[in-house]
Amino acid sequence: MAWFDWGVLMVAATAAGWVDAVVGGGGLILLPAILITMPQLSPQMALATNKLTAINGTAAAVFTFSRKVAMQWRLMIPAAVLAAVFAGLGAAAVSLIDKALFIPIVMVLLVAIAVFVTMRPTLGTTLVHHQPSPVRVWTTVLVAGGVIGFYDGLLGPGTGTFLIVTFAVMLGTEFVRSAAMAKVINLGSNLGALIFFAATGNVWWTLGLAMAACNVLGAVLGARMALAKGAGFIRIVLLVVVVVMVIRLGWQQFAH
Repeated sequence: MAWFDWGVLMVAATAAGWVDAVVGGGGLILLPAILITMPQLSPQMALATNKLTAINGTAAAVFTFSRKVAMQWRLMIPAAVLAAVFAGLGAAAVSLIDKALFIPIVMVLLVAIAVFVTMRPTLGTTLVHHQPSPVRVWTTVLVAGGVIGFYDGLLGPGTGTFLIVTFAVMLGTEFVRSAAMAKVINLGSNLGALIFFAATGNVWWTLGLAMAACNVLGAVLGARMALAKGAGFIRIVLLVVVVVMVIRLGWQQFAH
């Protein structure tokens, strides 16, 4: 790799860490950068190296958020463990499933989220004070840890966004707390996928750890900015990132 390519990837890793900490979707920045800079890499190695980078930034974001936001650890820990298991299963299914079949579905879901968030301006701006029912809580655990965790291991784009909206709708949490909780689940799903990829020898450790340092920097800056600017800021960034993700996935699906 040329020094210029290293520089491009370090900048991309920093930007990805910032976006991922705020609303998720950092993989849409870093993964294409890896594939463009090093086209000789297999998709599995690119995805695996991206996971190694992302797990460090996610851990830094969790630490930063948890110092300022009251975390529901009794809910988050089981969901994160579930996400690790199902993300590992998703990673194992990567070579078995045609991703092209999933991309249009993901695009439709992202558009639906954008419309839903736009039509409900109060969503995620205030904390619902009544306690959700146990059934609602454990349904949220299953959706966040199981369904979204599996999706993160299999494909990934929009995982953080799906988690934030799930927590805001199902538990009534404001976007700042939803983003903090999303990072805990994302940490679990990244770990599960990374364990599978490492076991199959697909991780480029030197590059992944170098990018991880930049990703941590971006993640800490993003988490601090989200805490400082609040739900309104996260709402705007979320909508912008969703639009960009839809355009990016549409280009990937239909440009060739």
